[in-house]
Amino acid sequence: MSNREGFTSGLMIGATLGSMIGGVLGVVLASRMSNENSSSQLLEAKKTKKKSPQHDAENIEIARLSLEDKIAQLNQAIDDVRQQLGSVNGNVTPENSESLQEDA
Repeated sequence: MSNREGFTSGLMIGATLGSMIGGVLGVVLASRMSNENSSSQLLEAKKTKKKSPQHDAENIEIARLSLEDKIAQLNQAIDDVRQQLGSVNGNVTPENSESLQEDA
């Protein structure tokens, strides 16, 4: 019975010490991360203030043109897949309908 009592008290002491050490480490690490984040946010704020409105407009235009190109590429890929799946599933596509009309 004495072994069981020793185990219980050891478990309670270990859990208490572990939670205290873990709590202290968590607070210290969280405060360090918070300080690093706030300093990096200040640097970002300084960088964005230095940009001119004309530079921002150029960046927006470049991004818009890039997105238009990507959308055109995606539309082309969708059309290609749609044609491939249409011929696989036996659906009539414009290419298949011409060959069917020639056979008739």
